[in-house]
Amino acid sequence: MPTLPLSANISIMFTELPYLARPAAARAAGFEHVESWWPFPEPATSGEQVDALVDALERAGVALSGLNFFGGDMPAGERGVACRPDRQQELAVNIEQLVGIARRTGCRAFNLLYGQLDDRWSVAEQRDTAIQAVRAAASAVAKIDGTVLLEPLARGLNGSYPLVDGDDVIDLLEGPLRSTPNVRLLFDLFHLGSNQVELVAAADRMAPWIGHVQLADSPGRGEPGSGDLPIEATVNALVAAGYRGMIAAEYRPTRPTGETLGWVDRLDSIRLNPAQPG
Repeated sequence: MPTLPLSANISIMFTELPYLARPAAARAAGFEHVESWWPFPEPATSGEQVDALVDALERAGVALSGLNFFGGDMPAGERGVACRPDRQQELAVNIEQLVGIARRTGCRAFNLLYGQLDDRWSVAEQRDTAIQAVRAAASAVAKIDGTVLLEPLARGLNGSYPLVDGDDVIDLLEGPLRSTPNVRLLFDLFHLGSNQVELVAAADRMAPWIGHVQLADSPGRGEPGSGDLPIEATVNALVAAGYRGMIAAEYRPTRPTGETLGWVDRLDSIRLNPAQPG
């Protein structure tokens, strides 16, 4: 039976350590894969900073399995720039550097946050801008067999971000992005669960469009088991429906990260021996 790989998001986990020390900490905790939000404050950074990131990954012996495109000023509350007509040059510069990092690391999954709606432009104009941005990103990463991921986010925590349900993404995938096959749904249990999506049913129904899965509990966005989401049942539904991609931990640990990994053992019987889809 195939094994579903497991990764840790080092932008939100192992934060008790400096960023470049986190790949090694993740490997010491048993992870062979890590993922990251865009790790620099600007859309493109110096070659020295990129070298330092690649070196940290190589020295740790972990694979970079996911990387976000530049999302704007995330600490200040921005959640992407794809829909913003005034931010497309930033995104273009970012795409070029992201592809360069991907070539060096083998990363092939890339999260492109849609962005928050701005009343200086119509919703339709921003949707058209986002669609063009997704197509440009998808065309660039297609050259390395990469996939662009679109992620719904939790209401009330992410400003005027318009994608809040998996169906919001599926409508794009089956509509204006239908001819762009390397764009998929990022199924984040925390964000969808926070929006009162029935996770087990959604996992079963949406599995054909899902390209990546992220885990955190709700409320609180802590480790699995710290809240009340049906995480194990949802993962079971995903794999029963045929999902065989990455399972990524993306949570804010309630204790030092190494003390919050009991959920890994609980998922292993599902993750390591998934039943054949029926």
